[in-house]
Amino acid sequence: MSLRSSAPRWNKAPENALGYEIAQEQAAALGRLGRALESALAALASHDRTLAESGHAAKPAAAVRTKLVQDASHALWCFIIQREACGLRDERQVVREYRVPGEVRNRMGAFGAR
Repeated sequence: MSLRSSAPRWNKAPENALGYEIAQEQAAALGRLGRALESALAALASHDRTLAESGHAAKPAAAVRTKLVQDASHALWCFIIQREACGLRDERQVVREYRVPGEVRNRMGAFGAR
């Protein structure tokens, strides 16, 4: 029976340590961007619920909604790009799991005046 070191594999070579650090940062960034997408989608849904409950749409509310859709589509775009950087290529899964509205998905990657 051989005794193997219990030290993590990334301690054996500097390039393994760097790869580990990169993977950690990719995962952390993916988590941050996922939370930002959830927040943007929640803000849009909340706004829509408020409009539906009030029963009328005012011009300022339409401008606010346009901004919320733009913010959500930008958050979706950032999240999809980060997923692709991590090797996750199927955006359909994101659209399903996060229940992304079609108008948000359609605007993904479209940049207006920010």
